[in-house]
This record gives sequence, structure tokens and C-alpha cells, in this order.
Amino acid sequence: MSIEIIRADITRLTVDAIVNAANNPLLGGGGVDGAIHRAAGPRLLEACRAIPEIRPGVRCPTGEAVVTPGFDLPAKFIIHTVGPVWRGGTQGEPELLASCYANSIRLAHEHDLTSVAFPSISTGVYGYPIDRAAEVALNECSAYLDSFDLRIIFCCFNEESEAAHRAALSML
Repeated sequence: MSIEIIRADITRLTVDAIVNAANNPLLGGGGVDGAIHRAAGPRLLEACRAIPEIRPGVRCPTGEAVVTPGFDLPAKFIIHTVGPVWRGGTQGEPELLASCYANSIRLAHEHDLTSVAFPSISTGVYGYPIDRAAEVALNECSAYLDSFDLRIIFCCFNEESEAAHRAALSML
């Protein structure tokens, strides 16, 4: 497994899967979630609606992940995961965020994927501090370095995110 950090538009990457920082209902939203839904086209919303609700309004619980086709994206698949809302770090946020990465890697492995691109999960409207989120992401993904033949790309939206991920990578 290898880890790369780039700054790009995740919806334009030609990889086996991109990861969507989704919300519990999986029906689109703002930020990367909205961008992925727009780029993938209307069949993505149909596919997400077809995923059964676990409880009212929840198709994917926080920390879990599900997979759909990529539809109109260059990526073959979309792995949707729901990150935690930042509440100061004392409500299990680091563990839930780590679970997002672990469950996404597990799905990539189960689908025999060789490349997956992650956004910075939970650092937008969910308010997770970017430096802390990058540390959790890199630590969790590096734990699988010897387990799977998987190329992991951290696709950063801006300079701040890229710098935080590079700093976290340098601490491994």
C-alpha cells in the first residue's frame, strides 16, 4: 500500500473509488458531498435512496461506510462514509473518524480495489480541526500499509488541508 497527498478536485480523479464525506441519509448535501452528487449525476441519488434506512433518516451511521457505483464519475465506485461532528473531541470523535477510514479501506479491499481517494472527512461543516483530522486519517490508513495492496490518495481541497496532511504524514 502507498499513501499520496495531492491537491485536486476529487470528482475528476481516475481511481477505483473516491470516498464521499456523506451525511447519514446519503441524499447529498454541501461541500464534497454535494460536489460528488452533482458530478456523479442523478443515478447516484437513486442508488442512495435504494439503500435501506437503518432507522428513520439514517442509511449510514456515523463511522460506517457503504458503496455505490461511480456513475458519471471517472471513479468506478463511491465509498460513502459519515464522519463525526466535532464536539470538542470528548464525544468519541477520534474513534469515529478512524472508523470512517478503516471501514472505507475494508470496503475497498472487499471489492478488490487498487486505488482509493479520500477527502478530508469531517473538516468542513462538521467542524473537525484539520490538523487533528489529518493525524487521525494518516495514522489509521498507515496501519494498513502492510496488509493490503492499495494506493491511498488524500485529495486535499485547499492549501491548509494539504499542509496538514503532509505534516501528519511526516510524523509517521
